[in-house]
Amino acid sequence: MLSHIKHLFFDLDHTLWDFDKNANESLNELFFSYKFDDLFGHKTSDLFIDTYSKINHSLWEDYHHGKIDKSTLRELRFSRTFESLGVDPKLFPLSFEEDYLSLCPTKTNLLPFARETLEYLKGKYPLHLITNGFKEAVAVKLKTSKLQPYFQSVVISEELGVNKPDPKIFQYALDGARAAKQESVMIGDNPDADIAGASSYGMDTVYFNCKQSTPCRSATLEISSLKELTQLL
Repeated sequence: MLSHIKHLFFDLDHTLWDFDKNANESLNELFFSYKFDDLFGHKTSDLFIDTYSKINHSLWEDYHHGKIDKSTLRELRFSRTFESLGVDPKLFPLSFEEDYLSLCPTKTNLLPFARETLEYLKGKYPLHLITNGFKEAVAVKLKTSKLQPYFQSVVISEELGVNKPDPKIFQYALDGARAAKQESVMIGDNPDADIAGASSYGMDTVYFNCKQSTPCRSATLEISSLKELTQLL
């Protein structure tokens, strides 16, 4: 079904780089170093991380669609976490945010089979990356996780000024890669930003449904493990 494909375009966070695991590790470390266990009266960081994760996910959806900017996302995600947990947001130490932004990208956890799959594919196809991540963080993630060598091109929405799912970012990425959309496929975990965006532009898509949530009907194909790409491509 993908025999016509010549170029592969990947998302980064939640597709290759294990955002949830890396973020949780970072937040847990900072939770205790900042003595949030005393502040919130919780012996573990579980509730703090769970609350933050839901709020952060919602804000990122707004960011994808240009409803909020980078600074607003950063400002709201922790203040709203404090509010949700019944703690005055004014008590949030701003240095926590900076420490989190410095620490999290240095984490190197990848999704299962990510590296093995990229190793298999790099000899068969030109590989490319399209991410809505912040440019400073993306550079660190690719370096510390040793993912940079796999990709011939990397497009970061913040540098372009256009986020997925806007078709313009896919057009820009394909132009830079000298790839025709009829011969390209977008592989990602986000049904909206990755799949709907690339589909509306006219690309084939592979929906990485690693959490086995609701199927994405607009996707060309759906996988639950990156290892499946070695069978499809």
